[in-house]
Amino acid sequence: MTTLRSEVNIEETWDLSPLFENDTAFYSYLKETVSKVHAFSEQYKGTLNNSETVEAMLDDYAAITEAIDRLGNYASLNLSVDQTDAEAQKLIGQFGTAYDEMASALSFIDSELLALEADQLEDIKNHSQHYQRYLEKLVRRKPHQLHPEVEKALAAFSSTFSAPYGLYDTTKMLDIDFGTFEAHGKEIPMNYVSFEGELEVDGDTEIRRNAFRKFSDTLKKYENTTAKTYNMTVQQEKTESRLRGYDSVIDFLLERQEVSRELYNRQIDLITTELAPHMRRYAKLLQKTNHLDDMKFEDLKISLDETYEPEITVAESQDYITKALSIMGDDYMQLVDDAYSKRYIDFVQNKGKSTGAFCASPYSTNPFILISWTSKMTEVFVLAHELGHAGHFHLANHHQNIFDAESSLYFVEAPSTMNEMLMANYLLKESDDPKFRRWVIATIISRTYYHNFVTHLLEAAYQREVYNQVDAGEQLSAPLLNRIKKQVISDFWGDAVEITEGAELTWMRQPHYYMGLYPYTYSAGLTIATLMAKRINEEGQSAVNDWIEVLKAGGSKPPVELAKMAGIDLTTDAPLKETIAYIGSLVDELEKLTEEIDA
Repeated sequence: MTTLRSEVNIEETWDLSPLFENDTAFYSYLKETVSKVHAFSEQYKGTLNNSETVEAMLDDYAAITEAIDRLGNYASLNLSVDQTDAEAQKLIGQFGTAYDEMASALSFIDSELLALEADQLEDIKNHSQHYQRYLEKLVRRKPHQLHPEVEKALAAFSSTFSAPYGLYDTTKMLDIDFGTFEAHGKEIPMNYVSFEGELEVDGDTEIRRNAFRKFSDTLKKYENTTAKTYNMTVQQEKTESRLRGYDSVIDFLLERQEVSRELYNRQIDLITTELAPHMRRYAKLLQKTNHLDDMKFEDLKISLDETYEPEITVAESQDYITKALSIMGDDYMQLVDDAYSKRYIDFVQNKGKSTGAFCASPYSTNPFILISWTSKMTEVFVLAHELGHAGHFHLANHHQNIFDAESSLYFVEAPSTMNEMLMANYLLKESDDPKFRRWVIATIISRTYYHNFVTHLLEAAYQREVYNQVDAGEQLSAPLLNRIKKQVISDFWGDAVEITEGAELTWMRQPHYYMGLYPYTYSAGLTIATLMAKRINEEGQSAVNDWIEVLKAGGSKPPVELAKMAGIDLTTDAPLKETIAYIGSLVDELEKLTEEIDA
């Protein structure tokens, strides 16, 4: 990709002016916010010993948090669309320095509250008008709170602790040069975005496999640096978990998600064992329909039918999205319409842009969605997914205070993947054509379930073993990480897929490892989404009403309680088993449709 950010069509980029008109306004607001933080600290430090003062403090703290949230989003969103931009790099650096200063100055809040006697803190919580949930979470943290000066020091190192992720991203997006690879006698240029967006799903076997070879061989040159960078993150997590008195890094990371070890392990173990047979059948079907002599790891993301791959424009995608999600109601659909008309979405491909897709939702403004549009029909699923995040955060931000708006990571992927299911249900109702129906179902499996249930689940199984090694005192190295990753994917795919050399390096591609125990939450969210989409399909408006209330609840309840609001009991393995059985039924349907088409 050689297109520069300065050369793209501005109408296909997002408009960040709701955050700040320009960088000058950002810097002015940053300076003002730092001053407000210090004034806030002087006003409240040493006074947090009664419910009236604490309530007033939290009102002011909410406003400061909103300001910091706004600043942080502007800085990170600017960089995400062009990491080669020196001004964007300066912006994020200035924010990081200021953030450390502000976090250190604000650390007294939790320290003072947690220094109170348990009965006194409980009384303040019970008398709070707006912040009971915030204080409830604080009470749970009390056994793990450190001395105020230690907490202040840790807060001051916030940007330092997040530096490994920045280093990983810089190496990935700026330093690695994939050059070209040869296929059919031609030299084909490649970079991260073109490989992940196009070449690894290319229907031409020689192009796809040669691209994978060059991609993996290039990654291999950076494996030691990337392993060292990743090790910095997990060792930091281990040190903090030990300081805070947790038995393991996993327990430390699960605490903030309000999820038990039982739920975490069940999610990984049950899917790994019970989903594998269905996905091996799917791999064999891919091999058959694509006439492959052997099924390799780098073939797993190809289309079931390369000759049938609909294309779509950005304008056409809005029509599909509107029709598929219209059941969600007028308020929800107004956000979808605004996302297109008011430039909430960054569609373009340009040099230096972050890979993948994401949705950022500043508390005080509209959401922002990043995607690199390839014109493939599968993009409507990606966009429906990100609009699911946007709708969720938009509703939560409007109905909860800033501390209660963000739900647990365990739940956060449910609204996004639910929208993918609504898109699939709409498309299946629209056509009886066997080839189109097969494409839709294959897309559900490859885009929704393979990506979220398999890819991220195998990341989670790998990640769990990494943390077990770290808890046992190991330092991470490239050979160790390669061995763990290869074992995980080999166990899952068995004899159905040949694990090509280089497949073990897929741990190098995933930024989620720098975000705590994130990967397993995709399958958790998709389990909730599958059952919720089934309810909406069967019950209609009453189920939609329940779901809207769940979205409005944001993070005001733990994830198990949010699921219960949707009529789903996560304390048993029934939802997981039902979801896995559904995936099995989709593979059954694919096999039948393939026989019908081939007949």
